[in-house]
Amino acid sequence: MPISNKDEAPIGIVTVSDRAFKGVYEDKGGPGIVAVLSDFLVTPWRAVARVVPDERPDIESALIDLADRQGCSLILTTGGTGPAARDITPEATEAVCDRILPGFGELMRTTSLREVPTAILSRQLAGTRGSALIVNLPGRPSSIRTCLDAVFPAIPYCLDLIGGYRLDTDPARCRAFRPPSTA
Repeated sequence: MPISNKDEAPIGIVTVSDRAFKGVYEDKGGPGIVAVLSDFLVTPWRAVARVVPDERPDIESALIDLADRQGCSLILTTGGTGPAARDITPEATEAVCDRILPGFGELMRTTSLREVPTAILSRQLAGTRGSALIVNLPGRPSSIRTCLDAVFPAIPYCLDLIGGYRLDTDPARCRAFRPPSTA
C-alpha cells in the first residue's frame, strides 16, 4: 500500500494496562513508542492509539480493529509481556495472527539482556495478520527504545513483503534494510 505525500500511514499503538485503562496510571508506553517512531520515520504517519485492560478479548479486539478496519500495517503493543498471571498480550497476539515471526522476540530478548538480566522473563513476540505486522514491546519507555533499536531495521522490508504501507526511515537514526533490488 504505497502512500502518496499527502497521506499518512496509520500505525497502531496499543497500551495494555489495567491501571492506565482505569486512569490511575499515566500511560508512558504509548508515548514512548510515539517518541521512537517520530525519531526513526521520515514517512508521514499518524498514531492510532488504544489503551486496553489486561483482558484477552479486549486486546484481541483492538488488534483486529487496527489491522482489519483501521488499515494499520504496523501495530506496536506495549505491556503485558511478562510472566505475571495478567500478562497475556503474547497469547492475544498469537490468537489473531496468521503467522508468528519468532526472530523478533528472540532479538529483543537478546538485546535487552545486555542491559538487564530479567529480560529473560520477557515473552514478546511478533506476527502478521494479513498485511499488518504486530510487534509486542515491553512497557518501560527505555526498554521500548532498546527493543525498537534492535528490530526496527527489519520492519520496513517486512511490511513491503506482506503488502503493507511503505515506511522509510532517517538513515542517520535507523538504517532500515532493504535488498538493493527493492530499495
